[in-house]
Amino acid sequence: MGTFKIEGGHTLNGVVQPQGAKNEALQILCAVLLTDEKITISNIPDIIDVNKLIVLLQNLGVAVEKLNRNTYTFQADKVDLGYLESDKFREEGKSLRGSIMIVGPLLARFGKGFIPKPGGDKIGRRRLDTHFEGFINLGAKFRYNREEYFYGVEAPNGLTGAYMLLDEASVTGTANILMAAVLAKGTTTIYNAACEPYLQQLCRMLNSMGAKITGVGSNLISIEGVEKLGGCTHQILPDMIEIGSWIGLAAMTRSEVTIKNVSWENLGVIPTAFRKLGITIEKVNEDDIFIPAHTNGYEIKGDIDGSILTIADAPWPGLTPDLLSIFLVVATQARGEVLIHQKMFESRLFFVDKLIDMGAKIILCDPHRAVIIGHDFKSQLKATKMSSPDIRAGISLLIAALSAKGTSVIQNIDQIDRGYENIDERLLALGAKIERLD
Repeated sequence: MGTFKIEGGHTLNGVVQPQGAKNEALQILCAVLLTDEKITISNIPDIIDVNKLIVLLQNLGVAVEKLNRNTYTFQADKVDLGYLESDKFREEGKSLRGSIMIVGPLLARFGKGFIPKPGGDKIGRRRLDTHFEGFINLGAKFRYNREEYFYGVEAPNGLTGAYMLLDEASVTGTANILMAAVLAKGTTTIYNAACEPYLQQLCRMLNSMGAKITGVGSNLISIEGVEKLGGCTHQILPDMIEIGSWIGLAAMTRSEVTIKNVSWENLGVIPTAFRKLGITIEKVNEDDIFIPAHTNGYEIKGDIDGSILTIADAPWPGLTPDLLSIFLVVATQARGEVLIHQKMFESRLFFVDKLIDMGAKIILCDPHRAVIIGHDFKSQLKATKMSSPDIRAGISLLIAALSAKGTSVIQNIDQIDRGYENIDERLLALGAKIERLD
């Protein structure tokens, strides 16, 4: 595993262009399996998780052509279903959580789909029930091999549209069921559907391929099944999680940073939540963000009744859980106190011990809640040696290290590379002192 060596305490300056959205890319790439025609996708992020999925698609028989660093064509006209039964697939499929979303397209087009229990971040239990209950509602038969942790669904006579009320507004679950339903007979209605911008993007892409999806952007989606889908061209949105990471980094290091082409209308409450921490966010040139140097720090704004501010995650249009780690680390240098409430995953706050070692004032109340008492930059965090437990904790620890006094070492940086494209090179361009070690 690689290592970052970071000399902290330096202010940064410059312009960054956000990468394509990881969570959208994983959905969009799986959707290429729904047609035998060519699909062109641009703004694909060059990150480990996405590259793993592209390799998996190639092994499944999808013809992949790289036009430039972030643009590819895909054509699934010679899919090898035998690969799904191979030991190689069992190994490759379980290394990536996003691989679960190949099941819906395969089931819809070929009548069967298999997947080993997928991997991903170790942030707590991540159930798959919503996915498979949706497939069963569409008429598929479900089987599960407990010894090998292998899931399968089959519908040799095709799928039939149905009404379903999801037990949770799962983004990947909604995407998977949606992709299965576009080729089903009749109409499918999904209530309590996820409605994140990336899910909306998937719906727009499918409609451009010939699907008939209405209710896009709401939690009530209707899909009228069609017999066949065609090719299309699609551009992935900028990554809102990475944009939030750059905002937090700029504030924590008291740096002046411009973030270009952020797709403001798809950021939701993210700018508002950062402003509650006292961070100044300026919209410039219609679609850019400017973060001025916070030389006087930033002050947390309490609730209107004077009680302590709570920042909590919620399904869209609420605050994405992927950014709570960023808010937590940025709060360590704020003026005031804040309660971070991570509702969804019970292990995502288990990196705060490393921040406490660096001198942060944090009380971990339970697996879901932490109280942060900010230093107001009167005391710098201390450099230390640590390891990245998951993508979002990893970038948060990197932000802490860049603001700390002294030289820090972060191991297991493959976790950061899973979600952030060439993060060290982009930080170097802003003036950071960071070195990648083997």
